[in-house]
Amino acid sequence: MNRAEAVLAQLKRRERVRSRIMIVVAHPDDETIGLGAQLCRFSDALLIHLTDGAPRDGEDAQRQGFATCADYATARRSELSAALIEGEATDVRIASFGIPDKEAFVDLAGLARRLSACLRRERPAAILTHSYEGGHPDHDAVAFGVHAACRGLGGGDPPAIIEMPLYHARDGHWVINRFLAAHSPELTLWLGEADRLRKRRMVDCFHTQRDLLARFELDPERLRQAPAYDFRVPPHAGALLYESFGWGIRSDEWRLRAKQALDALGLD
Repeated sequence: MNRAEAVLAQLKRRERVRSRIMIVVAHPDDETIGLGAQLCRFSDALLIHLTDGAPRDGEDAQRQGFATCADYATARRSELSAALIEGEATDVRIASFGIPDKEAFVDLAGLARRLSACLRRERPAAILTHSYEGGHPDHDAVAFGVHAACRGLGGGDPPAIIEMPLYHARDGHWVINRFLAAHSPELTLWLGEADRLRKRRMVDCFHTQRDLLARFELDPERLRQAPAYDFRVPPHAGALLYESFGWGIRSDEWRLRAKQALDALGLD
């Protein structure tokens, strides 16, 4: 049994996971959507958010009634802290790279280098992170950064990568909490009543994200050992979901930056 399988087996049995874990996600709330009911089971975990959850165009901040992007980012951190309390996960350590929302893909090589430094310091047995699915450019940037950082360790005994789905597009519609393809066996965690109530309280802490989170069911939570991705090709055929959001971020632009980053990191 490899390290990914060992962690997944413990979660399947609802046991404490005592090995060191890193959870690397894009935004405050992604961890709650994807595996909120499991956070209380990690004895030694570091949760890293790559962005502060506040786009610098100010539109989200204004829509939520905040005067500045900084105020909005502060509110999102406060929501996260409240959610971890409700999720009985206050032992989880928290860190943030502070990258503006929607901009994690701008410097993918720098992102991978920062994550590599974290890996060398933390030496986790496994990393839980996003799948490469085309739902949000920041989610895909996190996936790139984690995979590139692990590859960059070379013979340094890289951690296992365990991934979770959030959302992607199929035939022009949102597909939520489903993996794109059956690369490897997945663990489907249906929540018991106590887990559901705990996760419900966590989700309710994210007041600024209420409209988005209304799309998600509390369960199941799905996890699997991540496959090896080629980030120079799109995650699926056709338009990606984030290309429909009007953000001006195209898949070909994202993939060009991924190729440039792989070249810069010597991983091409």
